[in-house]
Amino acid sequence: MAQSGKSPEALVRRHPVLEALRDGRRDLNHLWVEQAKDNRDVRQIVDEARSRHVPVTTIAKPELDRLAQQYRADAKHQGVLLETGPYVYSEPEAMLELARKRDEYPLLLILDLLHGPQNIGTLLRTAEVVGAHGVIVQDRRAPEITPAVVQYSVGASEHLLIAKVTNLVQTITYLQEQDVWIAGMDMDDTAEALNQVDLNRSLGIVVGHEGEGLRRLVRDRCDFLATTDARPG
Repeated sequence: MAQSGKSPEALVRRHPVLEALRDGRRDLNHLWVEQAKDNRDVRQIVDEARSRHVPVTTIAKPELDRLAQQYRADAKHQGVLLETGPYVYSEPEAMLELARKRDEYPLLLILDLLHGPQNIGTLLRTAEVVGAHGVIVQDRRAPEITPAVVQYSVGASEHLLIAKVTNLVQTITYLQEQDVWIAGMDMDDTAEALNQVDLNRSLGIVVGHEGEGLRRLVRDRCDFLATTDARPG
């Protein structure tokens, strides 16, 4: 696994902070907690931090507000802020190995230049809920897994294997060589409705840009196109 950059990051809000502590994949530098916050959720976060030997400092709300804004002007911290190292990325091979260890068909989510942090976070949360073995994004012109993405994923990003690849088409070709079927999500008339597709197989699902959809080369490389629109059988 590789880290992107070296600058520390700040995770805020209780669920993302707790999940980052639980996973322990990142470097965990310091936890700040608002003095007035003393409830079960915050105590759970503090206990998890101490179990991982993360320094914990209690400070007043105005100080925590200022600290959060140093990292993100719009940060709403919910009484906790965790300074961490950058997100730790994985590789597609590790995702296939995880599926083998679980004795499951690989299930991968592939993002083709998706950009909105909220959209990405929502998809990561869904991927974790359905048991996906990993998420693949293209390095060029694609967003990092930023604290904003972590927040919108409600911490799901901290448990997923996420890879950044240089060439998405080449990666799709590699996955196909590993017997992974690639389904491109598309509204084209030729797209098959998901309720009519056999999903009981090794599968990579490609989601395109919010406005432009799948790029032509990516779309052409897919084994088939699929849509969430229900169509009569």
